[in-house]
Amino acid sequence: MVLGDLGRKIKGALWNMTSATVIDEEVFDELVKDICRALIESDVQVGLVSKLRNNIKAAVQFDDSGAGVNRRRQIQRAVFTELCKLVDPGVTPWKPKKNQPNVIMFVGLQGSGKTTTCTKLAYHYQRRGWKACLVCADTFRAGAFDQLKQNATKARIPFYGSYTEIDPVVIAADGVEKFKQQGFEIIIVDTSGRHKQEDSLFEEMLQVSNAVDPDNIIFVMDATIGQACQGQAQAFKDKVDVGAVIVTKLDGHAKGGGALSAVAATKSPIVYIGTGEHIDDLEPFQTKSFVSKLLGMGDVQGLMERVSEIGLDKQKDMMERIKAGVFTMRDMYEQFQNIQKLGPFSQVMSMIPGLGGDLLGKAGEQASSDRLKRFMVIMRSMTDEELDSDNLAKMFQMQPSRVQRVARGAGVHPGEVEALLQQHKKFAELVKKMGGVKNLFQGNSDRVSAQQMSKLNQSMAKMMDPRVLKQMGGMNGLQGLMKKFTGGGGGMGDLSQMMGDMMGGGQMPAMGNPAAGRRRGRK
Repeated sequence: MVLGDLGRKIKGALWNMTSATVIDEEVFDELVKDICRALIESDVQVGLVSKLRNNIKAAVQFDDSGAGVNRRRQIQRAVFTELCKLVDPGVTPWKPKKNQPNVIMFVGLQGSGKTTTCTKLAYHYQRRGWKACLVCADTFRAGAFDQLKQNATKARIPFYGSYTEIDPVVIAADGVEKFKQQGFEIIIVDTSGRHKQEDSLFEEMLQVSNAVDPDNIIFVMDATIGQACQGQAQAFKDKVDVGAVIVTKLDGHAKGGGALSAVAATKSPIVYIGTGEHIDDLEPFQTKSFVSKLLGMGDVQGLMERVSEIGLDKQKDMMERIKAGVFTMRDMYEQFQNIQKLGPFSQVMSMIPGLGGDLLGKAGEQASSDRLKRFMVIMRSMTDEELDSDNLAKMFQMQPSRVQRVARGAGVHPGEVEALLQQHKKFAELVKKMGGVKNLFQGNSDRVSAQQMSKLNQSMAKMMDPRVLKQMGGMNGLQGLMKKFTGGGGGMGDLSQMMGDMMGGGQMPAMGNPAAGRRRGRK
């Protein structure tokens, strides 16, 4: 997860406070010191840290507050509120309007990842049904147009640029006009990277802005330069009307706090954060969700929105089979694909209360990804009869030669086929138990008997990676998570994510459907 070190340190400080027998002023002062130290080490400006410390202390009055758990909650609430204020300037970000051209101009320093981020944002809108395109008005950096052209071609996004025209103002104006006439809704203009000491480039930026009259100007901020962000952001805002900020290179960088706090100081809202090099490594930024994930509190609402956005909660046929307690190998494959659709696994895991994207580390996540990739290859080597069988374990037990045939077809050891069959058997047994619990899938989890829910939770706990279960807070954490999910109706996204957690994590690689060219019942 982004700013993982900062999150761990603040969580550690809160944990030390909550585990104390008595919450007195000495324990509270130590907590505030630990939080401030963590923020300063993350490169947050000292003045902002001092303001945060004073606000937290002002919000917690020991003379008036109650004892025990109420005081703990009061302190936790104060910490959460002040961390939100640290990265939220209180400005509502601009939003594009459908069925009309929306011109977005990008500005920023050289090397901040501006061109890549342009493509990411265009791809983000394209996936959500917008007609998006790119205009390259960067004539200063050699190879800028080639880079944008390569990125846009890979993402299948229309683009405009020129190898012969050297005036970026002309290119920007012509590109925007062309795409407006073609009915594009999101027109993103990439400009040259520049520094606040380069007056001529700053003047050029103003001329481009005047020529295309953008609806929104986005400043791309490199998180790795720490507190220097504030001076640069202020210089850009003084020259053009910066309406929003995208912070890049936050993945795994311990000093990213400087960039986040600098944004709040310049009164420009963060709209997205870059969390990696891939085209989908761009997260919409919401202050409360970000701080919640930073503190390990999760973002269940964000996860549900992502599930709804890609339509995983509308797979009625599979939902009916699961209600009936049936879970075939084909269903398992489709759920693995659903995990992939939810986005990078580290992002999704950070939305689960008690978990974080850094749980398994890059090595562990890669190992899980490789394992699941082999599993999906094995599934593609199975017949329709095997994929759709509701008693797969018995079928392979009665005919052991099937294991050898599937292993040869997938190019794996027979032991891996048996491991997949064993994993499917566990999931099938769990789904059978879930299907037998009345009201579980109707948003009526409160009506489910305590005994039934307890048995279901115990079954899930046995299947989960012990590290995942431990970080969720053991059985109590699992019960809380199940209550949140089943209370919302137990959609496909919920089951997909639970499967990912039980398997030990890992983002699914993109692969075809084993049913391509074949359908249920087809001979």
